[in-house]
Order: sequence, then C-alpha cells, then structure tokens
Amino acid sequence: MQNFDGLKILTHNLSEDEFDDFEQAIPLLSEEEEKKMTESDIPEELPILPLKNTVLYPGVVIPITVGRDRSLELVKKAYETDKTVGIVTQKNKDQEDPAPDELYHVGTVAQILKLIKMPDGSKSIVIQGKSVFEIEEFVSVEPYYTARVKPFVYNQDVSGVELDAAMRSIKETATQIVNLSPNIPSEAGIAINNINSPTFLLNFISSNLNISLDEKQALLEIKTFSDKMEKVMNYLKKEMQVLNLSEEIRSKVKTDIDKQQKDFYLRQQLKAIQEELGEDSEQEDVKKLRAKADEKEFPENVRKVLDKELDRLERTPANAPNHGVIYNYVEWLVDLPWNHYSEDKLDLKNARKILDEDHYGLEKVKKRIVEYLSVLKLKKDMKAPILCFYGPPGVGKTSLGRSIARAMNREFQRFSVGGLQDEAEIRGHRRTYIGALPGRIIQSIKKAGTSNPLMMLDEIDKVGMNFRGDPTSALLEVLDPEQNHTFYDNYLEVEYDLSKVLFIATANNLDTIPAALRDRMEMIYLSGYTLEEKLQISKKYLVPKQVKENGLTKSQFRVSDKAIEKVIDGYTRESGVRNLEREIGSLARGVASKIASEEITKASIGVKDIEDYLGKRRYFSDVAERTTVPGVATGLAWTPYGGDILFIEANVSRGSGKLNITGQLGDVMKESAMLALSYLKSRASELGIPDAAFNEWDLHIHVPAGSVPKDGPSAGLALLSAVSSIFTQRKIKNTVAMTGEITLRGSVLPVGGIKEKTLAAKRAGIETVILPKRNQKDVDEIEQDVIKGLKFQYLDRMDPILDLVLEKEPVTDPAQKFKSRKSDNERSKRKEEYLSEPESESVSAN
Repeated sequence: MQNFDGLKILTHNLSEDEFDDFEQAIPLLSEEEEKKMTESDIPEELPILPLKNTVLYPGVVIPITVGRDRSLELVKKAYETDKTVGIVTQKNKDQEDPAPDELYHVGTVAQILKLIKMPDGSKSIVIQGKSVFEIEEFVSVEPYYTARVKPFVYNQDVSGVELDAAMRSIKETATQIVNLSPNIPSEAGIAINNINSPTFLLNFISSNLNISLDEKQALLEIKTFSDKMEKVMNYLKKEMQVLNLSEEIRSKVKTDIDKQQKDFYLRQQLKAIQEELGEDSEQEDVKKLRAKADEKEFPENVRKVLDKELDRLERTPANAPNHGVIYNYVEWLVDLPWNHYSEDKLDLKNARKILDEDHYGLEKVKKRIVEYLSVLKLKKDMKAPILCFYGPPGVGKTSLGRSIARAMNREFQRFSVGGLQDEAEIRGHRRTYIGALPGRIIQSIKKAGTSNPLMMLDEIDKVGMNFRGDPTSALLEVLDPEQNHTFYDNYLEVEYDLSKVLFIATANNLDTIPAALRDRMEMIYLSGYTLEEKLQISKKYLVPKQVKENGLTKSQFRVSDKAIEKVIDGYTRESGVRNLEREIGSLARGVASKIASEEITKASIGVKDIEDYLGKRRYFSDVAERTTVPGVATGLAWTPYGGDILFIEANVSRGSGKLNITGQLGDVMKESAMLALSYLKSRASELGIPDAAFNEWDLHIHVPAGSVPKDGPSAGLALLSAVSSIFTQRKIKNTVAMTGEITLRGSVLPVGGIKEKTLAAKRAGIETVILPKRNQKDVDEIEQDVIKGLKFQYLDRMDPILDLVLEKEPVTDPAQKFKSRKSDNERSKRKEEYLSEPESESVSAN
C-alpha cells in the first residue's frame, strides 16, 4: 500500500486555520452518508478534468495540482458555480494534452472542497469523489472538455453475515500491512478501522494500493461488489507477502551487519599485527582484491569458494610458498565475467547488411546466421548453436566469424586449436603445478570480458594427440549445448556456464575430425568461388584494401575487369582468394614504386599490362584433350584448390591378362579400376570383345601428373569409360566429362564437390557433364548463369554410359585387334620350319 500521507501533500502551504478546515473537509463517511453521496443525481453534461497519474474513487479526498491552461480555466469556472467536475484518468501519463480518445471513459464526479493558489501561478485543489459515471460522447473541447455522461450502474451483490466477514478480513489485512510498513503512519490503521461503509472502505483502500494506474482504473470499472472485493483482497495479500519478505530481509541484514562488525574488529587487530611484522603492503593488495570482488555478482557456489579463498589468503603470510598460488587463483575468479553478458543486437536487416558488406556470396551461411538471430529474437533464452565452417583454404571462414560477431554486437575471440596436443590446453592445469593456468577457453572468456562472446576455434581438423591426452575429447564437452552450461576447468575447480557462447569452428577436411566431435557441430560448407565471384570480391574488397595498404588513392590505381580476370585465370589456381589478393598486392606495389620514383602519377592497368608487373602467365586452362586415340577419358576431380580436369589413359599390350595401374593412385581408386574391368568382362560378348583381350593382353591404366597423389571413388565412371574405350576400340567423345562412383552390381553412386567439378568442366570447354542421378540436387543449387551452356546427363545405372560417351564406330575391329595368340604361334612355327630347311640343303651342297 502507499504511504497514506497523500492527504497532507498540500499542508505545508496552509495556515493553521486552513489546515483545521482541511482536516474537517475529509471526514470518514458513514454507510448512510456514502450511499446518499453516491446516489446523488449526476448532471447530463459535465466539464471533464483529466488527471495524469491518479484515479479518483467515490468518497475519497485527494489534493491535485492544476497547471494546464485548459484545466485552470475549468477549475476557475467550476469553483465559481456548483464546484462539480468530472474526473477521468488519461491512458498515457506522459501525454501533455490528451485527446478525447486518449482518456478512459469511466470516471468519478467530484466536488471541489478547497482551492489554493500556488506561488508559481498554478492552482491546487482538494476534491472529493461522489459517484461514478460513464462518458457517452464529448460535446465540446474548448475552452475545456465537456461531455454527455450517464450513471455507472453498480451492483451490491453481497450482504448480511457474508459482507460483515469480508469487511472484517479486509480491515485486518490492511491493518497488518500498516503495522508492517515503516512508511505508513499508524493513524492510517485507526482510520481504516473507523470506516463503517463497505463501499467506501473498498474505495479508500483501492485509492491507496501500490498498483499501476491501469489496475486502479480496472478496479473503478468493476460493476459488482463481490468481484471488486475479491480483487482488492488479492492485492492486499500480495502486498502482505512482499512486506513479510522485506521484514525477513531486514532482520537478516541486521544479523549480517552484526557479523560484519565483528569481522571488522578482528581484521583491525590482524592489520595491526601485520603492520608490526612488515606485511601490510601485501595485505593492501588483498584488500583491493576483496573490494573488487564485493563490487561484482557471482553465482552462489563461486561466491562461497571466493570468500573461503580470500579468508585463506588473508591468513597466509606473504612469504609463504602458496601465497602467490592462492592470490593468482583468487584474481582469476574475480576477473572472470561471471553472469555478465553483452546485449545482442537483434536487428535482422542491419545484420544482413553487415554480412553483405564484409562478404560477397555465401548465401547459405548468411541465411543460417539470420535464422539464428531470428529465433534468438523470439526466444530470448535460446542455447547457442555450435557451427563448423569447412571448405578449402582462403574462402573466408575466419573473416566470416568476425563479421558475425560485428553483426550480433558480440566480442570476438579466436584461437587456433591446430597442433594442440595437450588436453590441459582446453581444460587447464591443476593448481598444484607450478605456473598452472586455466585452459584456452577460460582465458578467451576473460579477454572478452563477457560470458557470451563469439569464440572461433580455428583449424579444428588439425588437433593432435599424444601421451598428454586427446584435446578433441576435451572439446566434446565444450561443443555440446546440453553439457557446456556446467563446463569444468581443472584450474578453476568450479563450473562455468558456456551455453551462451557462440562457438564457430573452422576446418579444411572433415575426415580427420572424430565422429563424436563432428556430430556435435552443425556443418556448413563454404565452397570455392566462381570466376564471377572472385571478380566481384576483387572489385569490392581486395583492390580497395590493397590501395589503402600501399599508400595509394583510388584515382592513382585502377584495374580493369578483364585484367582482374586474367590474374584470376592465369596467375592463381585456388578455391579462395588469398593468392589473388597477393597478386593484386603485387600490382599495387608495382604502381606505388613507379609513383614514388616519379615515373608516373597514376596507372590504369589493362590486360596487356599484367605481364609487365607479374611476369609471364603461370597457369593455362586445361582444355579437354582432343584425341583420335581410343582409351583416353576426361574425368572431373576435386582438389583443395577447387575443381580440375583429370585425364585417365588406358592402353593394352601382349601379355597374360595383368592389370597395371600407375600415377600414384590410392587404394580406393585402384579398386575402382578393378571394378570397371570386372564390369566390362561381364559385358564382353555383348560389346563384341573377344576373350583373348582379357587373357592374352595386359591392361595398363595411367593418370597423368604422377607426382600428385590421387584417391577417391569419384573417378569410377571415367575409369570405366577409358577401359571400355580401349577394349572396344571406340573413341570417347571429346566434349564429354564425367564423375561418379561405380559399384560391382552396376549402380552409380553420388559424389561430392559437384560445384567445383562443374566449374572446372566449363573452364575446360566441356559441353556435356555426366553425373550420378542423386547429384542432380547439387546442380540445382548452383547459380544458373554460372553453368549456362553446359548440358547435364544423370545416371543411376552404369549400363547407358558406353552409349553416351563412346563414338558409334570403332577405330579397329576388336576381334581383329585382340586375336588369339595361339594362331600367331602356329604361323610363326611354320615360318621357322620353312626358313630352316633351305638353309640346311644349301650347306650340304657346298
């Protein structure tokens, strides 16, 4: 309840006689007087006086200050006539001049009891509520509001013993509240107990309840006595609970203060002893540490540990061996941002704008981040996801993390876990070791200064493992939203909540990440950039950056689009843009050198100028080999630097049916060659290949670029095509490239890196690309303008591949080329016998 002294707000402006009159103006109404007043006639039209921050109830007397011009005119006019006004409350208390629709339409007829002129020109009036009315419509707005009103029907539905019991309960509760509250005068309790009218009692208490303006207005608008009585009782009970709790807190605080006084006395004695021993300077540091700890909020379990360690530190002499250990531990506990979180910036449009400013393309990643922000905006306590950006080097994984942190208004912390071989780097060392520290996670939290930074774990696929433990096993707890809210660091020995930290890991290769750790992360693939994307990145980011870093201006250094395309195609071969940035930097340095030596004042670099700055072209686009020889297939391969053309050559020679494979191929690729040969043997008669081709001829398969290791199942279709071509003597179409895994039962399985392989095919001048059927969805995700002009064929079985890639007519008849060796041996034998017989005759004749 409120202070009940609102009735005396104006008394400091009244003389002694006026104060006596004022007190007489607020009598406690009897039930008959209250009934007579509330049932008095209400005029059809009333001048309306809006109030900002109070609600007037019938029978209640309140003082108000009138300052608005419209209200001053109304009060002056009313006081000169019948002193009757209509009091309504405005909906927005900050509105200086409310319109009719900004006022509540249920109010109280009031009688002006006293008018007091204030020194500042405003007027204060004392008014008493009479009866409740409802506004039908406003008649005029000038010089003040006038409205047509009607009585507000009120139903007295409780009587007899039930009414007496209810009133007694309300009075007892209100009296207890008065007694418990230190701000309410005891006279208020006497006033409440002397009220005989039930309706006035409810109005009087409602007027002084510590509730919002909207809730007070709702009480005024209740039409039945029982509902209003129940509502008021609920508010009184709630207030009673708050006051009881406050009393408990006050008594507890008093006990704590007594204990603090005792502790202070003992510490003063301890301080005097330490000053005699010359240990005062060290204790000053401890004192500062304690003061710093008192300013921060800690979880309950951490506060207990901290207080215990601080007390232990104060008792430990400065020259003791463990003094420094305890001090460092306490300092870490105090410096960590327990329960301190930065406020997330959940402006989705601004976040998307920042991501677009810093990075070109990467639509999937941007969409995922905006989705996370959207859910976080709707569900405030959402657990942060664990994301893993994987893809080739230089595609912007780390820099994307910085952009996300900026878009979310979070602190950014990055550390590389690549090469970590000690589990303690993640979980920390125990305090028993000399030089022990918390793990890298807790160290990063301290640097960030908040408990919800964006933490980037770089190169998570390169974590090592040795006798010191496996760091990836320690990361299992860190990167699990269901566990990391109780992360345990060996140094702290208390749990730390990491659930609000947004972890983002980066990797180049998922194969080296343990399956359990990979399962805890949401994988987001960042593919290599297309030529068009690299061009746009160069224009928007790389060229302006190099201009700034090399001391140039935009007008001094210009590069045409064709020149940038030549640098991309002829001087770099990568999925990302790191080498491209270096080459553009070389161009910028070359121009800066000429400008500094006053050879030129500015430069516009075109295609012809590139070789002057960067030298001869280093890379040439692979064009599908135009060959007239059977046995050469064009495959598509994925490399860490993007897609590439892969030529597979097959040849045969007289032998015993051996299979030779060269080109530094891995086991999986060798097995694909064996599968291709087995499949071809099963269809030999159908394709017109004699049995001698497999029994009396050796097959040699070679993949050029022999110094580069190659492996993977995606070359299966190309291997099958090459082997089929050499045995059927039908050339492979020179405008076709293919990729896909084959099986022994004739199925074609999907493979990865479709976007990179498709772009490589387009660069090489390929017209048709053959892919597994289940990779069609990957092609649909590629921008259509990037693959414009390419034709795609999709297979789920190996059977149609030969008709798609092989020419119809063979170069040589397979039956003629792969004749059985037996017939050749018989012919050679007859020839030898024929040659030997004449020679012997000739010798004998001589």
